[in-house]
Amino acid sequence: MFIFVAFVIAVGYFIAEYTQLGYEILILAIAISLIMAFTSYYSGDKVALATTGAKQIKKEDNPYVYRMVENLCITAGLPVPKVYIINDPAPNAFATGRDPEHASIALTTGIIERLENEELEGVIAHELSHIKNYDIRLMTVVIVLVGVIALLSDIFLRMTLFGGGRKSSKEGNNPIFLIIGLVLIVLSPVIAKIIQLAVSRKREYLADASASLMTRYPEGLASALEKISEHKQPMQKANNATAHLFIASPFFGKKHLLSKFFSTHPPIEDRVKELRTMA
Repeated sequence: MFIFVAFVIAVGYFIAEYTQLGYEILILAIAISLIMAFTSYYSGDKVALATTGAKQIKKEDNPYVYRMVENLCITAGLPVPKVYIINDPAPNAFATGRDPEHASIALTTGIIERLENEELEGVIAHELSHIKNYDIRLMTVVIVLVGVIALLSDIFLRMTLFGGGRKSSKEGNNPIFLIIGLVLIVLSPVIAKIIQLAVSRKREYLADASASLMTRYPEGLASALEKISEHKQPMQKANNATAHLFIASPFFGKKHLLSKFFSTHPPIEDRVKELRTMA
């Protein structure tokens, strides 16, 4: 997070040096991103659930799943979140919400049908760990920083394209300094995305470890992840905007050379390996 904030400041500094608009442009970008974050903070969970077609259930609708969530919440000392079911054969699950008091957990029909009791318990514990560790709130902050960088980069490129606000070469700008700044700004959206994905992947490892402590049975989650990875069909409503929320990528697509860097999740085989070292 410190590196991310420092990166935002560096991008803003280079733009301020290259243009005549000063640091007001950085303040403007932050203000716009904060407004966007405020909206997503209070309504993002509803959007995510609606996007996936999740339907809320009560205890009588699915006692098996609901009681499992209740029991794990007692173990973790968490309030029981709203429970949703997604009618989709692909095995997956996600949690959303701004804090434990305003949280929801969603499971696909595929994951409920495919997993054994201990495996499903491991998956639910993983999602509850995201809630307990405030991962959703952290990712909101990260998304704000990505938004700031994207806005700054877009504004700079538009100014450069139309030739507005550029300093005269007579003002003594160091050419090497400007070249480095230009490269940084042009590549900043890609760099910001990589940092965002790195943060997301680290939180997946943390949630796996926290789930193992919650259930005292790491093999349950490890076995669940292996079964999830065997499914090759993407979710019916897979979406890039919500992909990072799921326990595994909802796309289940073919891996490519850069997938390790641009994936929202660490490789399942690595997660399984880590879990089995905890047994």
